[in-house]
Amino acid sequence: MESPHDNRFSSQYLNLAEERLGSVVLATTDDFFAKKENVIKPGRGIFIPGKFTDDGKWMDGWESRRKRIPGHDWCSIRLGAPGKIRALDIDTNHFTGNFPPFASLEACEITGDPDDSTEWTELLAKSPLKGTSQNFFEVSGDQRWTHVRLHIYPDGGVARLRVYGEPHMDWSTIGADEIIDLSASWHGGLALACNDQHFGHMGNLIAPGRGINMGDGWETRRRRNPGNDWVILRLARKGEVRGIEVDTNFFKGNFPDRCSVEAAFLPADLPAVNSADSWGTAKIAWQTLLPEQKLQADHQHFFEAELQAVGAVTHLRLNIFPDGGVSRFRVSGVKAD
Repeated sequence: MESPHDNRFSSQYLNLAEERLGSVVLATTDDFFAKKENVIKPGRGIFIPGKFTDDGKWMDGWESRRKRIPGHDWCSIRLGAPGKIRALDIDTNHFTGNFPPFASLEACEITGDPDDSTEWTELLAKSPLKGTSQNFFEVSGDQRWTHVRLHIYPDGGVARLRVYGEPHMDWSTIGADEIIDLSASWHGGLALACNDQHFGHMGNLIAPGRGINMGDGWETRRRRNPGNDWVILRLARKGEVRGIEVDTNFFKGNFPDRCSVEAAFLPADLPAVNSADSWGTAKIAWQTLLPEQKLQADHQHFFEAELQAVGAVTHLRLNIFPDGGVSRFRVSGVKAD
């Protein structure tokens, strides 16, 4: 079954409504059967046969009661990373006879949180949904949004809502010599491709905070052939790297033996290269930023003096030898104009 990361939107954009970015489900008309907060939880949601509450079947999602009056249900969300919305995933996983047949979505850009006077803009017109499925929709427009409101018609359950887009950061407020995490997802960094992510998704590398467990990192399968594993990241902005952190938090018997980092300056009009195969064959002039370094288990590794001067760069390639897991990858640097 498809995971929330196995689609073309997650390889191009960040989920602006991700819970760990600070997103909050603010209000709903009804969440009688399953609480509204579930709609932005990680994963696609699980199903536990035989598990019930006093109000009915336990469901891992947002579910309203059967509507017996006119109208429909909705819930509103403050985005943890305000930005431009490019696509939606309205996931009805495990909702079979109780999913809403239609949904729409509105957005607004405001300071604070919405109230009865807030003006909403429709980004997705009323559209049909399938049960126990990821329902993908593309969104157009370059407006920055801070909140979204999901409408379901007339009632029912939604397991998860993903709001894929581009975080908007006002770089004019960042000083020329100010050190900032150039790879952070909430600043606009993005994990583009990797050769393997069997146990842990590459996007976890640039997520907020330290990993909460071994599953909250990038981890490859055990390599049984020559070579090494790698991941390519697009920085939030062109910059000059001053420091690198490689955190193997929770990876004890499966951390990489060594790592290195390469850097490249790629033009903004570079044709889209989104697959591991195309990155592997693309003619890119990678420069060594961090030569091979020995790694330890369950440890934060900081590198500054070891970095080589490469100037302004836009993309980094983290190589691990031969395989294993890395929890977080941080890139401290200054913006380059």
